[in-house]
Amino acid sequence: MLLPKRVKYRRVMRGRMTGKATRGNTVSNGEFGIQATQPGWITSNQIEAARIAMTRYTKRGGKVWIKIFPDKPVTEKPAETRMGSGKGSPEYWVAVVKPGRVMFEIGGVDESIAREALRLAIHKLPIKCKIVAKSDLETEGEA
Repeated sequence: MLLPKRVKYRRVMRGRMTGKATRGNTVSNGEFGIQATQPGWITSNQIEAARIAMTRYTKRGGKVWIKIFPDKPVTEKPAETRMGSGKGSPEYWVAVVKPGRVMFEIGGVDESIAREALRLAIHKLPIKCKIVAKSDLETEGEA
């Protein structure tokens, strides 16, 4: 599971997920990637589940890149606790994802294998995504 080694502030506000991703919206390392089409929080467990699904399907062939990192702590108060008495303690970590963000990339495998591996990984994620190819995004950027 991914989480920061250390952070300056343990409790962070929830924030807002408005707008599109301006960075990390192209396939830079591999040939194919998973691109988010709606905003959301991706937990470290979900990132790990998607990674395992891809590597298992490719039988550890090729290479997988994870381009998001869960650096936002989510706090929860214990069950049956009265209101007040401060904010809860951090329970898990999430990565904030905006539409257009490429979250995972895969390379070094056949196109049909890569697309199926990415399809299996999408099922592990809580938001709608699409599979994009490096060639698609390059031609889109030039036009």
